[in-house]
Amino acid sequence: MDLRTLRYFVAVAEELHFGRAAARLHMTQPPLSRAIKQLETDLGCELLRRSPTGVALTPAGAALLDEARTLLARAEQARARVVAAAGTATLTIGTLADSAELAGTRLAAAYRHHHPGVDVRVREADFTDPTAGLRAGLVDVALTRSPFDDTGLVTHVLRSDPVAAVLRSDDPLAGRDSLRLQDLADRRWFRFPEGVDPIWRAFWAGPSGRDHDGPVVRTAHECQQAVLWNGSVGLMPHGHHPLPEGLTAVLLADMPPSHLVVAWRGADPGPLIRSFIRIAVSVHRPARGASAEAAAL
Repeated sequence: MDLRTLRYFVAVAEELHFGRAAARLHMTQPPLSRAIKQLETDLGCELLRRSPTGVALTPAGAALLDEARTLLARAEQARARVVAAAGTATLTIGTLADSAELAGTRLAAAYRHHHPGVDVRVREADFTDPTAGLRAGLVDVALTRSPFDDTGLVTHVLRSDPVAAVLRSDDPLAGRDSLRLQDLADRRWFRFPEGVDPIWRAFWAGPSGRDHDGPVVRTAHECQQAVLWNGSVGLMPHGHHPLPEGLTAVLLADMPPSHLVVAWRGADPGPLIRSFIRIAVSVHRPARGASAEAAAL
């Protein structure tokens, strides 16, 4: 019963769906299913009850979930202590779409100033994981966009941006000052891959209650290309990045804002992550001041 298998089990137990858990872990479903079955064989008991609609925890599975979370947290603490003792501290930052660019050079410069000896690594994720690797344990802290399933995570809003529809420049609606979702209800909308966080999908996938028939997209660039080549409708935070030639962005008046957030795991993320959060909050200087979570760090 190794840590990787426990991490797999926790993902399935929290998602209660093998497809979503596989997407969260950035792996395919068959090896994940095999790993869970082998874990059940090793322990000699059923951990999950499978059904066509998903899975449910057995009493043994619920007990293992509590223990596994504790063991994984202790392993992470041990890793951090060993790295610190070795004198080579590393911080891995997950980013999604435009989040790294919006953080800008000021955040990088400020963090380097405070922690010149830290080896900072950046991992860019696609739309299949809006936590940018955080939930899968691939990064220490994430700069991403909500909303998404934040179970077990803590988030703090750095800035809020209006949302715009991305259209071809020759679209009849491209000259409008603003639009409403209903204006675009009959258009082709892009689609997300199977297993994408349903909260994320509900926010970004356009009008609900109808089947979208546009291309499947995994990145902001693919979304823009789907609009350019196929006339699909895309969405993006408004007003921060120039679009490729041939595209334009029109404000959506009835869409809630998109929140750029910094996200981390647990109540005590460690000194390097705490410092990163403080600096990110300071650089963005939200009008209402730091949240209770960030202020307590």
